[in-house]
Amino acid sequence: MTNNGSSKPLLFLLTGFPGLEHVHPWIAFPISLMYFIAICGNGTILTIIQAESSLHKPMYLFLAMLAVTDLCLVATTLPTMLRLLWFNVRAVSFGACATQMFFIHSLSCMESGILLAMAFDRFVAISNPLRYSLVLTGSRIAKMGLLMLLRGVLFVLPAPLLLRLLRYCRANTLSHSFCVHQDMMKLACSDRRVNVIYGLFAVLSTFGIDSLLVLLSYLVIVKTVLNIASGEERLRALDTCVSHLCAVLIFYIPLIGLTIVHRFGEHASPLVHILMGFTYVLIPPMLNPLVYSIKVTQIRQQILKRLQSSMV
Repeated sequence: MTNNGSSKPLLFLLTGFPGLEHVHPWIAFPISLMYFIAICGNGTILTIIQAESSLHKPMYLFLAMLAVTDLCLVATTLPTMLRLLWFNVRAVSFGACATQMFFIHSLSCMESGILLAMAFDRFVAISNPLRYSLVLTGSRIAKMGLLMLLRGVLFVLPAPLLLRLLRYCRANTLSHSFCVHQDMMKLACSDRRVNVIYGLFAVLSTFGIDSLLVLLSYLVIVKTVLNIASGEERLRALDTCVSHLCAVLIFYIPLIGLTIVHRFGEHASPLVHILMGFTYVLIPPMLNPLVYSIKVTQIRQQILKRLQSSMV
């Protein structure tokens, strides 16, 4: 693809921290540490769930899916981000940028679907515990995982194809150190109404519906818990939802923040765009395993057990 009919290939320029380019290598240290924590945390969660047969249950299988998705998201953003911060390499081709954009949005869509599946898991466990193992069978969980994968791919696939139809003739400088649809689309100098409409449709059909169903699930869960006579049992039931609620907030707050910045923050400081971008791609993969390691007793016990055995 070329830029406005030119023979030169279309390139996008990634953005690090404007005005702080001279300290990018120092900023890269904490960013690299966050990536390291995300990789080790999600890798540990996966290893423990795979190794312990007692954890081959719906709740932990969904958690394993979440960890895989977060690891893939980390692998998608790490190359361009660290290449920019460590070596100041800003240029990325349209093809590479569109590919990264596709994976970022597909994986985000999949993560939203997994969080919805985990809400359904908590809903069944609390509202109808006697049928829990009958409703969430292994085959049904596998089908749900496959459905979330297909949904993420099919809803996002048109986005890079639509971007390819646009004409780019401005300075193609992105707002982040990675590629997202809203950012690439804004750089086009041709009519982008189709991209805007499709982007809005995809967001409402995935994240919008998912968040609404998660909310409805918790309304039913709260109603069920309030009907439990024992106060201790109420607290025990709600405690099983805390880690999932944290994961939902960790995912949706940065997502909503980044969406607001792109839609209404044209005059906001570039630093706001940069920080929201880092929060969106780094905070959920880093914090999810920490939350589940702290709040889920079985995961915490297995981690402590492995640490003790490694010290012997």
